[in-house]
Amino acid sequence: MTSPFVRIEGLTKTYLMGDKRLEVLRGIDLEIAAGELVALTGPSGAGKSTFLHLLGTLDVPTGGRILFDDEDPFERGEEGLAGFRNQTVGFVFQSHHLLPEFTALENAMMPALIRRVPRSEARRRATEMLSLVGLAERAEHHPGELSGGEQQRVALARALCLRPRLLLADEPTGNLDPATAEGIHALIADLNARMGITAVVVTHNERLASSLPRRLRLERGRLA
Repeated sequence: MTSPFVRIEGLTKTYLMGDKRLEVLRGIDLEIAAGELVALTGPSGAGKSTFLHLLGTLDVPTGGRILFDDEDPFERGEEGLAGFRNQTVGFVFQSHHLLPEFTALENAMMPALIRRVPRSEARRRATEMLSLVGLAERAEHHPGELSGGEQQRVALARALCLRPRLLLADEPTGNLDPATAEGIHALIADLNARMGITAVVVTHNERLASSLPRRLRLERGRLA
């Protein structure tokens, strides 16, 4: 058997608040295969966003470890970890965080430009991703000229510009109406199937979560 793409062992996260300890994650063990599409649900305060931030290496575990292809990226050091994050992980959040002064295409190019990919190649990759999310004709529009759903599609194109192996989406449809939300979830599922990208989607929408192939629930810092 081949090793899973992601293996999480005894993951904990504790925050110190004065003389108090807040245990957010209390020992998570999980394996995620390459190409899996996973929904993560649970009540507010269960630790879903914290878990996603750790999985995306935006935060450091208190205990346990997260392995990608049997490698612990936290052992790379700060610069190596930033490089790993840029190359391996794409993020989509509830707020799209697009830069209003730039076009949809320029926003989608950002990860490639940060990696110092030549501008022509960055433009080609971003154009390809905008086409995949159905926004080829809106590439030169600014965020203020796009609907909420279109802005989130640009954010998705930006997250996928470098074709990362892992897509992490934290309530990507939380600010959208139900019909648009369904469209974004369907788009993520389609991209997962077409690109083979591994994706973990945090959502409060139980109905949308149930449509994804694998569903996990986090309660009080543990997988239920």
